[in-house]
Amino acid sequence: MRVKEVADLVGISVRTLHHYDEIGLLVPEKITETGYRLYSDDNVEVLQQILFFKELGFPLKKIKEIISSPSFNREEALELHRKMLLEKRSRLDKMIATIDKTIKHSRGEIQMSNKEKFEGFDFSHNPYEQEARERWGDKAVDEANAKIGKSKEEQEAMSDAMNAIYRKLATLRNDSPESEEAQAAIKEWFDFLNKMGNYSLDAFKGLGQMYVDDERFTKNIDQFGDGLAKFMCDAMAVYADKNKKQK
Repeated sequence: MRVKEVADLVGISVRTLHHYDEIGLLVPEKITETGYRLYSDDNVEVLQQILFFKELGFPLKKIKEIISSPSFNREEALELHRKMLLEKRSRLDKMIATIDKTIKHSRGEIQMSNKEKFEGFDFSHNPYEQEARERWGDKAVDEANAKIGKSKEEQEAMSDAMNAIYRKLATLRNDSPESEEAQAAIKEWFDFLNKMGNYSLDAFKGLGQMYVDDERFTKNIDQFGDGLAKFMCDAMAVYADKNKKQK
């Protein structure tokens, strides 16, 4: 199949397929003398795998690493996709039910408790912990976890403080990341992170870059305001560079 046929079959743009080819994620079976990309059935199967990973929030760089690995097993990956999608569906079903109940509550048809208003939301686990362990090692993550309050009340207070900083930064996201207000707020974020772990200025700057490189982080942070992840990335880089010069 030619690139346009694949794009129409899947429902993605030709430009997306060109991009996947350019970064070596999905290279067509052959290119004709006239420059047409031709895709095989094997290419289509790989594309399906890529889009499953993408649906689950994996960044393209990580997808390429996974499917290029000699140990990659397509059937095992599909089983994992299925499990993760079922879990995602379960969470979404709960949230849809909560929305339906909230609509009825707003109309005065039923009464909802405060607890019922948040059914389906789950912030009790850290979806990035395993990735953090792979990036920085078990010791760093264990030390960070040890610094987090063990009681439920302490964990809730920590979560509230974190969300407050996100909300503050979200109100500044259309300003310059170099502004005095932005740098004061991003310092709060730096200080907060160092209550849980041990972040050098370089690590802080690297974390900010991850906010835009990893689609999962971007999506999570931008819930507080579109463009917040990019703003935080820029502000964190400014903060790190500025404070390294002062040392």
